[in-house]
Amino acid sequence: VQLQASGGGLVQAGGSLRLSCAAAGRTFVDYAMAWFRHTPGKEREFEASVSWSGISTDYADSVKGRFTISRDSAKNTVSLQMNSLQPADTAVYYCAAAERPRRWHEEGGYDYWGQGTLVTVSS
Repeated sequence: VQLQASGGGLVQAGGSLRLSCAAAGRTFVDYAMAWFRHTPGKEREFEASVSWSGISTDYADSVKGRFTISRDSAKNTVSLQMNSLQPADTAVYYCAAAERPRRWHEEGGYDYWGQGTLVTVSS
């Protein structure tokens, strides 16, 4: 499956952004989806995941209550609504997919990655 992330940009602290990831090439519902983020000097960090059906979601503690992941199987997209953004949220955000995530919260658990989209939150 090919993944294409979009929606990043510059936003002031307290603002919102909505990231989108379009999937192509395979049956979308066959994949669990997730968002990770990467900052220099760190490994990619798990932010949110959504199950194949979209019913089950999971979040990193740092974004619970602020970020919402959702998927639209009709459009083959997964989105990440980010509210109350803080400068610490500045990162390159990646969408990821796996038919059977081996480890839901770890980069190595996913097989397919989008190219990343940069989110910059100014103070």
